Amino acid sequence: MHYDRKLDVQGLSCPLPILRTKKALSEMASGEILHVLATDPGSMKDFQAFAKQTGNELLSSAEIRQVFEYYIRRK
Repeated sequence: MHYDRKLDVQGLSCPLPILRTKKALSEMASGEILHVLATDPGSMKDFQAFAKQTGNELLSSAEIRQVFEYYIRRK
């Protein structure tokens, strides 16, 4: 999938992946896509809730070999 910026938060635990994602999205233009890599197992629920609360669109989420991958479109 095409993305405009990549954010690697592997090795960080809650709430740091969400906080860093929020900061990265704030620096992006509306409609741009952020690709996030995380290893926190709780991040799947966290990113779903974050997208719902902020209005940003969670385009996809997947787990590949214990790495969680998210694509988020900035509102």
